[in-house]
Amino acid sequence: MTSVDDFRLKSHELLVELDAATAEMMKLICAHQMTGTIWEEAVRLQHEAYERWVEYLNERV
Repeated sequence: MTSVDDFRLKSHELLVELDAATAEMMKLICAHQMTGTIWEEAVRLQHEAYERWVEYLNERV
């Protein structure tokens, strides 16, 4: 694979992870469960997924 293909693949993997974490948060919002340990864990996972994606993008610059 070329470095562009590698970048696309890794970026896509990280975006899928971020999308899944965000979707989980949205499900909790729809269920009006925006407090407590379940919510805090969902926020933490979404934040970490976002940070991994941004970190990956920034290391490519």
